[in-house]
Amino acid sequence: MKIKGLISEDFINYKKPAMTIMFPCCTFKCGMEYCQNSPLYKSENIDLNIPDIVCRYLSNPITEAMVMQGLEPFDSWDDLISLIDCLRVSCDDDIVIYTGYNKNEITDKVEILSKYKNIIIKFGRYIPDQKNHFDEILGVYLASDNQYAEKIS
Repeated sequence: MKIKGLISEDFINYKKPAMTIMFPCCTFKCGMEYCQNSPLYKSENIDLNIPDIVCRYLSNPITEAMVMQGLEPFDSWDDLISLIDCLRVSCDDDIVIYTGYNKNEITDKVEILSKYKNIIIKFGRYIPDQKNHFDEILGVYLASDNQYAEKIS
């Protein structure tokens, strides 16, 4: 699996301690000249084995969730679903997926993910110069008014 980065213990992107994985692809659907993930886009890809990622997650006594975020996890759908499948063999911890897609753009994928336990999706594109707001589900501030999290299962 190709990723842009991995944070073993992340306390920023979710209310629980999490492992955060940065996915390598994006269609740049936002259409902005500047993307908040531009520096990440330019970074090198890292090859990691999915079972190794899951083993690393499970062996850490601190983490209670896995966060998947930008570039865009849904643009690496096969790897995203394979990672979730592999993790679900061993645990039902929260899985949080940060996406710039709106829910109506990925209803087919949301339906597939709703069959798994404890899936939370943060929907909505980043819009510059918006007032941030606190999201109760994630327990963190989101950068744009149009962004929100939903527990889908």
